[in-house]
Amino acid sequence: MSGQRTTASDPYFPASGDPRYRVHRYEIALDYRPGPNRLAGTARLSAIAGRAQLTDFALDLADFKVGRVQVNGRAPHYSHRGGKLRIRPAKPLPAGAAFTVEVHWSGNPKPVRSPWGGLGWEELTDGALVASQPVGAPSWYPCNDRPADKASYLLSVNTPSAYAVVAGGRLLTRTTKSSTTTWVYEQTAPTSSYLVGLSIGMYQTVLLGDPGLGGVPQSAHVPAHLLPNFSRDFARQPAMMRLFEELFGPYPLGEYAVVVADEELDVPVEAQGLSLFGTNHVDGVRGSERLIAHELAHQWFGNSVTIADWRHIWLNEGFAKYAEWLWSERSGGRTAHELALAAHRLLASQPQDLVLADPGRKLMFDDRLYQRGGLAVHAIRCALGDGAFFRMLRDWAGVHRHGVVTTASFAAHVARYAAEPLDTLLTSWLHQPSLPPLPAPPRDVVPGGTGGMP
Repeated sequence: MSGQRTTASDPYFPASGDPRYRVHRYEIALDYRPGPNRLAGTARLSAIAGRAQLTDFALDLADFKVGRVQVNGRAPHYSHRGGKLRIRPAKPLPAGAAFTVEVHWSGNPKPVRSPWGGLGWEELTDGALVASQPVGAPSWYPCNDRPADKASYLLSVNTPSAYAVVAGGRLLTRTTKSSTTTWVYEQTAPTSSYLVGLSIGMYQTVLLGDPGLGGVPQSAHVPAHLLPNFSRDFARQPAMMRLFEELFGPYPLGEYAVVVADEELDVPVEAQGLSLFGTNHVDGVRGSERLIAHELAHQWFGNSVTIADWRHIWLNEGFAKYAEWLWSERSGGRTAHELALAAHRLLASQPQDLVLADPGRKLMFDDRLYQRGGLAVHAIRCALGDGAFFRMLRDWAGVHRHGVVTTASFAAHVARYAAEPLDTLLTSWLHQPSLPPLPAPPRDVVPGGTGGMP
């Protein structure tokens, strides 16, 4: 596992997170009433101070009423404004010391504002969901909101019994008392705050694949009226899982769930062990199958192998885009090279002002980043050949499983699999805005077939 933790603020979101400490576990208990959209919560954070004594520290939390705060069981001084809960413990915390923080909060959760619209907690017509990328997690719980600070989670949600609660991780218990039910999930894998997923709605639960065959447990939570279309659209997800385990290595989590919210969503959203789709992604003719592949691939690239800060987002999206092309290639559709040629033609006709390795906050979700990221991965495949490329890919996901990475660490990793230096290729694709020509594939990357893929 990679241990590449950063001690600097995120250059794209310098107000988010506090790099002076890290959290290794969150224990969160929520009570949610969908009608009035009322949330009350308690969070206990187990954390470790960094290399310097902490006389104060901060958590990210949106505009809730804060009822109580404790540090190591004692009341600290604190202030809460501008999305920051600033805490001054009664006694300074020594460098490297373990400490606990307890926060009680309540209010009406709503998305936090961003250049991309509301992020985080979203009230639906009947229920709620969480889609926090990149900085929406404080819309519903207090956290150290930086992708490199990964922790385990225990999440308890109490809500009216008519609703199902779906979260990433293993469902430990579901307990009904009178008209409410408490759902308790645990995610033991190190998880970034933006990847803590949650959905509350009227869902039917179905299993995908055959768990008796020893594969990854896969479940789906779907409005009843969408089940016929869903069964066709997601029928090949178990085959995707098998292919991605073959190409990327073992699935890095204990289980995988998909939720279809009973509303349209602009785009599907990945969370740790969980992906969220909208009604518009379920059409009965597999019209969104590439997105099913994309979100599944994020469980390796982005969720397990996590970027140190948001400059490196192409490492999430470029690999997930390339996974779409690999699925197409292996499932009888267009080959990755054919799809790369089409993407290259598209990008050649568009402005070339995006630097993949540091796109800037304004362009970090630009569709060109996704396409160019996929093209960069394909260019590396063409340069290495399939044998070395797929070894490189599996090792990248394996060596950095549940770790934190950067573009520089990826370039160093790729270099180990190259027969000759790739500095010029990597510089042109990752660090220069102009679109390089697409390399011709070597003989083992066959444009008309599966080539040397394992």
